[in-house]
Amino acid sequence: MMRLFHYVGPESIRIAARSSPAGCKIDSTTALANWWRENRDDERGWVTYTITANGDLLIAPRRSEHVACAGGGPVRAAGEMRFGHQSDVLEVTNNSTGFCPAEDCWPAVHSALEAAGLRHPGGFTFVAIFRRCPKCGGRNLVKDDWFVCALCDAELPLTWNFEL
Repeated sequence: MMRLFHYVGPESIRIAARSSPAGCKIDSTTALANWWRENRDDERGWVTYTITANGDLLIAPRRSEHVACAGGGPVRAAGEMRFGHQSDVLEVTNNSTGFCPAEDCWPAVHSALEAAGLRHPGGFTFVAIFRRCPKCGGRNLVKDDWFVCALCDAELPLTWNFEL
């Protein structure tokens, strides 16, 4: 069973997201084409995505909050995707500072993309490494394998640690 990630970002963003529509369910290449027809404001093909608890792929314009895209619920994965022509997924990340998903959430993304018939790169093209600081509680995006809190300089754990 794939794990669920709960929103861990600022409460003010969660509250503001309640007035935003949830992402559009993409379950086929036709659904994706219809979404692009209505939402193409050319962000070079990038979208915000979430994979719901049920395994559905939801997408929203790139500047959308992940918690809004998810309709406020928990996710199996979240990040950004870039599409090429037709239904090719060129890039996929787990970069969501609202959900801070673990690096191993790719299987949920893979399943949703396969179910929708979307070609994809077979793995994340950028892997975000998130850790919660055990000292100050801050959310951290680990860069260059430097596992040190950006807020208080405490050491960060080597394994994902946003469990509730």
